[in-house]
Amino acid sequence: MTSIVVLGSTNMDLVTYVPRAPALGETVTGRSFRTIPGGKGANQAVAAARAGAEVAMIGAVGTDDFGVRLRATLEHCAVDTDLLRTAEGSSGTAHVVVDDDGGNAIVVVPGANGTVTSLSHGDEALIGTADALLLQLELPLSVVVEGAVTARRLGVRTFLTPAPAQPLPPELLAATDLLVPNEHEAAALTGLTDPRAAAQALLRDVPEVVVTLGAAGSLYAARGAEPLAVPAPRVRAVDTTGAGDTFVGALAVALGEGRPAPPALAWAQTAAALSVQREGASTSMPYRVEIEGAFRSPHILEADAV
Repeated sequence: MTSIVVLGSTNMDLVTYVPRAPALGETVTGRSFRTIPGGKGANQAVAAARAGAEVAMIGAVGTDDFGVRLRATLEHCAVDTDLLRTAEGSSGTAHVVVDDDGGNAIVVVPGANGTVTSLSHGDEALIGTADALLLQLELPLSVVVEGAVTARRLGVRTFLTPAPAQPLPPELLAATDLLVPNEHEAAALTGLTDPRAAAQALLRDVPEVVVTLGAAGSLYAARGAEPLAVPAPRVRAVDTTGAGDTFVGALAVALGEGRPAPPALAWAQTAAALSVQREGASTSMPYRVEIEGAFRSPHILEADAV
């Protein structure tokens, strides 16, 4: 079984479903509201665990009721929370608006996540036991860099999701094995709007890049190889929140099991396609048996496609 450690955020997603997102200064009437455990780190942990990995989480929750629920959700999904800290005060929150096309807009308030500024000795030891470390940018940048450098020193493969988009320090890029931006993040990092050009530019800093393209699939690029475009299954999206995290978690599992890049990407995109057909982030993430079934019989996924 692939062993994965996630160093990342835990947030409670406060999700409002609306016909369309409001413009600045406008008020619209929503049709429903839900609180759903999320956060990019926790989402990737849940996705990887459901996809078949042994997963442990490093991060922090608050002392509020959200913190209790966030920890319980991870444990229910078989994610090891022994090194998930509890920080005095509020847990992180993400305020999400989802429209009828499945698109979303998100405001994140870090809360307890902002207290995770460095690794403990226990954190370093845990990272050393893993096959892969998954990182995002919803924790302070100092600990993300420290996590990546520690993983590199210990021979652990690093996956970095550069979200929310921001400039990346050279030492973080130097310790990243696989960078997984979406097309907007790739453009923000390179100034190039063409995903192929952006991926090639990013290879100057990291050995492998996967640019996710939403409904269009993904683009894989590696040094010394031709770029590879992998189309996504055609499905009717209900809620795209967490789809990228589902993809990363499943991809880490597939690559950790030794699958070559093309089938690993297709397997991860199958997981993401299943997730967008359900509401929520962590609540939408598929189990391994679902991914395998849809991967082997893609017509199941596309039966209800637009």
